[in-house]
Parts: sequence; structure tokens; C-alpha cells
Amino acid sequence: MDFDFSPVEQAFADEVDAWLVENHDPVVMDHHRENFSQLSDTPERRAFMKKLAAKGWLGMSWPKEYGGKEIEGVYEYILNEALSKHAAPQIGKGVGIIGKTLIRHGSDKLKKEFLPKVLDADVEFAVGYSEPAAGSDAANMQLKAEKVEGGYLLNGQKMWTTSAHFADWYWVGARTDPDKPRHDGLSLFLIPMDHPGLEVQSLPTIGKDTTNQVFFENVFVPDEYLVGRRGRGFHMISEALDLERFTMFTLSPIAHRTEVLVDWVKTAKRDDKPLKDDPNVRRTIAQIVTDTAVAKGLSTRFVCAAKSGGKPPTIESSQYKLFTTTLSQRVCKDALDIQGHEGTLMEGQEDAPILGRFEGAYRATMNETVGGGSSEIQKNIIARRHLGLPKNF
Repeated sequence: MDFDFSPVEQAFADEVDAWLVENHDPVVMDHHRENFSQLSDTPERRAFMKKLAAKGWLGMSWPKEYGGKEIEGVYEYILNEALSKHAAPQIGKGVGIIGKTLIRHGSDKLKKEFLPKVLDADVEFAVGYSEPAAGSDAANMQLKAEKVEGGYLLNGQKMWTTSAHFADWYWVGARTDPDKPRHDGLSLFLIPMDHPGLEVQSLPTIGKDTTNQVFFENVFVPDEYLVGRRGRGFHMISEALDLERFTMFTLSPIAHRTEVLVDWVKTAKRDDKPLKDDPNVRRTIAQIVTDTAVAKGLSTRFVCAAKSGGKPPTIESSQYKLFTTTLSQRVCKDALDIQGHEGTLMEGQEDAPILGRFEGAYRATMNETVGGGSSEIQKNIIARRHLGLPKNF
């Protein structure tokens, strides 16, 4: 399997990197906003996404009939990794999760209404799967969607909706058929975030980003905003989660942290002795660099698996998500261990090593191992679908 970019793909990577250097904006590109919070949540960041849209770089893998270029998904991988490398907003849920699901399952009305807005960066989405009793276990959703004349009436609560405080539309899973098996009783809906029946309450996280809980009180959703077939929501959500696990957890921030840590260790001292000469530090750094290279291999393997088209590769996405997010957390933890007590100094505090980068990054990685399906869920997927183990192994 060839992991190297073709000459054409490498030329695109060089073009994107040069454009991001030329269009650098410190307000938009902030390396202290870690991977999970690279969102278009401010006017400046949304304006930046409009520039990407003008370049024709959003939805490149989409079919031409929907405004895409119908090229390999590797180009979206290249773009998203470059954006992440420069700490810019990533292509987001609209292009990958919502857009691709609508293309595969949405009605003509929903395609005509939303796909052009996604390509023009005119819409931002929040994704509502998690609930107080349904975190990584999406099949346990209890948000009630009662069929009424002309549509559905939704009542209940969602938790951990990352973008609800700034999004335009809500992509929501709800239980339409409580009498059916739990995997067959869920449906997907699109709801405007300014719906009077929605109440958004923002919650700070241990990292720097914000999440939200959302309450539904008699939220009416017309029939035409049901996505796909009634009762097929879980199957579409499973596809979308495979996309989220790959597109929302890029490798570039991890590689950048590894590079920053290695450069710091080269010159840092403790008790007037170079840290680079400490055998324990050298062993830790060697393991981090090696595992970062392994993560690179997993990411390119995912891209190669996705090139065949069709549904996203589930096993590869779970392997990638599990390894990279736990590695991301471990790089920060090991960096803090190497830095000692000074590593606990926060960004902006005097004498904080590497400007306090790893203290804040470590807190942010707590969210990465949970969002998009927890590490425990990824292990279960790999165990059952790849290793063939029974559910109660």
C-alpha cells in the first residue's frame, strides 16, 4: 500500500500550505485553541471559511451534480490537516457529516436547501446525539419525537452539543418509534436553532471550548425536515460518526506538539543539567516520536481505505480515533511530566514553559477521548468488527 501522495496530491498540499501562510490571521489561527475547538464560532472565523469556499475547497469529494468536484477524499484530508496545522477552522460538520449524509440519504428538498449553503460556507450546524442517558451509546437516545399532523413534536433534552451556542441548524437524533428495537426506532431531523421551543444552556469544559445542553419543549418539525426514512436514524448516525472520528480529530496538532516538545527538550535544563541527556527523558521522547509516526501511518491507511468509495471504513476510523486521541493525551501528559512542577503553570503566567502550551492542551485532550465516541466504544467496535469477539467477551 502506497502511503505517499501522488505528484498531483502533493502539488495541492503545497498550494494549500502556501495559501494559508499568505492568509495568516492571528485572530483566526490560534495554536492554543486545540484540535477539538477549531470551529467557525466567531464572525472572523466564519469569514475565513468564506474564503475557503471561494477557492472551491469545500465539498471537493462531493458528486458534481451537487456542486462538488468528484475527486478523491484524500484532497479533503490534505486540506483539513493543513488547516489544523495552521490552527485554522476545519472544514467542519457541514461538509463531512451533514453534507455527505444528505447526499446519500436526504430528500431533494433538503439537498437543494442545504448543500449549496454548505459549499458557500453560509451555514453552521450543531450535532445532537448525546443525552443524559445516551452518551457514546447512541442507540439509547430518548428524546421523544411524537408524530402529529404535518410533522413531529419533540420533547426532551440533549447534552454535550458542542456548537449549539453559535450554530444555525441542529442535526438531531430522536426516538420516533419507541415500540421498535432501539436501533430501529430512531430518526434524524434538521431544526433551526432559533426555534422558540429550543433552550440552549452553555457549559464550560475542562478545556478551553464550550459545550451545551439543549432543552426541547414542543419543538415542531415539519415532515420535510425528517432526514431519510423514518426509523433509519441510527444507521445514518453510525455512518456520520465514522466521518466525525476522522475529520474532527486531525493529526497535525499532535505532530506539532511533538515537534515543539522535542525542540524544547534540546535546550532545556534542570539543576543545570541538559534534559536531553536524561535517559528517562530520551526514552519518553523516543516513544512519543515513534507513536506519532504510527499515527501518521494510521491516518494515511484510513485515507487509502476510503478511496474505494461507498460507506466510510468503520474499523479504520475507530482504530485511528482511538490511537490518535489517546496519543494526543499522552503527549501532553508526558510533556508535563518532563517539565516538572513548572509544567502546571498556565498560559500567560510568568515562566510557564513553552508559554503554558501543554497545560492547556492536556485539559483539552480530555474532551478528545470522549467526543465522537469514547475510547471504550472504539475498543468495542474494534473487538467485535475486526477481531470477531462476541459482545460479552
